[in-house]
Amino acid sequence: MELEAIGWILNGGGRSRRIRTLVLVLAMLELTEAMLAPLDFLALQSIKKNLQDMPGSKFLSSWDFSKDPCDFSGVLCSSGASQRVLALNLGDPGAGSPGLRGKLDGAIGLLSSLLDLTLMPGQVVGPIPETLGQLRELHFLGISKNFLSGHIPESLGALKKLETLDLSYNQLTGSIPAGLGQLPRLSNLILCYNKLTGTIPNLNPTPLVRLDLKQNALSGPIPSLPPSLKYLSLSKNQLSGGIQNTGGLRQLTYVDLSFNKLSGSVPGSLFGFDISTLQLQRNFFSGSIVLQGVVSITISTIDLSYNALGGHIPPLLASVQNVYLNNNHFTGAVPQVFADRLLSAGIQVLYLQHNYLSQFNIKSTATLPLRSSLCIQYNCMDPPSQSRCPSNAGRQKKRPVYQCKP
Repeated sequence: MELEAIGWILNGGGRSRRIRTLVLVLAMLELTEAMLAPLDFLALQSIKKNLQDMPGSKFLSSWDFSKDPCDFSGVLCSSGASQRVLALNLGDPGAGSPGLRGKLDGAIGLLSSLLDLTLMPGQVVGPIPETLGQLRELHFLGISKNFLSGHIPESLGALKKLETLDLSYNQLTGSIPAGLGQLPRLSNLILCYNKLTGTIPNLNPTPLVRLDLKQNALSGPIPSLPPSLKYLSLSKNQLSGGIQNTGGLRQLTYVDLSFNKLSGSVPGSLFGFDISTLQLQRNFFSGSIVLQGVVSITISTIDLSYNALGGHIPPLLASVQNVYLNNNHFTGAVPQVFADRLLSAGIQVLYLQHNYLSQFNIKSTATLPLRSSLCIQYNCMDPPSQSRCPSNAGRQKKRPVYQCKP
């Protein structure tokens, strides 16, 4: 049809008239072939009405609706006659950019072809729109480091194609919707630094790789976790109970369960994982550390401080670069391998203060490497001269005799 119209123009009428008409038709055809879908156009208008640039930001200055919205900053559209918004990045992604303020408009839910929605750090307030649950094609949802409040919408459990959900560093309250634990493609769940309460939902059906829920007020036990998990951070909550079913989590590379109310024994299998950091400090773990079946430990930092762990310190822990066992109930002599590794700089930090240890063999003339640090005061022995402790270890060098068994 378009070719016939162009042919008619070229074969009839005066030359100048033909040229003017041809230019007009070609312009109309170009608009027809590249026009944003009306609902997407209306959605972008509503989004802009509810957001403003913070001082120093010029992000929204390009949002001039007399021009093509697909050329707006942060907007990526599909090709074809009826263009759809595929990605929406609200705010300048440059480091230190001021960001936006205002509220998220529910019209975002009209962008039904959206694959990626990002809100850069700023001062956007108010609730997360329930209509985000209509974005059934969404793969990435990241709206962190703002001042969003209210509950996490239950409707997000309908986003079956979602791979990453990052709502961190906001002021969200309420519980984590159970539906998030059923999303078949979810690999990154990042809800840290909010005010979330309640229990952690069952997450085992998901292919999670990263789970970061630290700095909330979550309670109850740690649920069964998927074997695909590599990064686990649940610190600074109010979680209770023991650590269960860790044997299948062989892909873990980072574990931080510190500052909770976890209790029971520490599973020996954790020490055999190929992880960089194991942080279990400031809990209520008790009993001995049993490393049955663990041949070697490759973890660089282990922090078990401020628990109620007891018994003898396993020699295998001397292969760890940074060891924090302070403020527990460990007894007996410290295995000689710890002193040897400390002097050879194999151990950089060895904190054993505030236990009930009775012996640590190191020559008084030995000099620690500059990058090595030892603190072993307030035990059932005189600390060696090489012991240099942080100020929070207190001034007392040795436990009272009545606290130490003969």
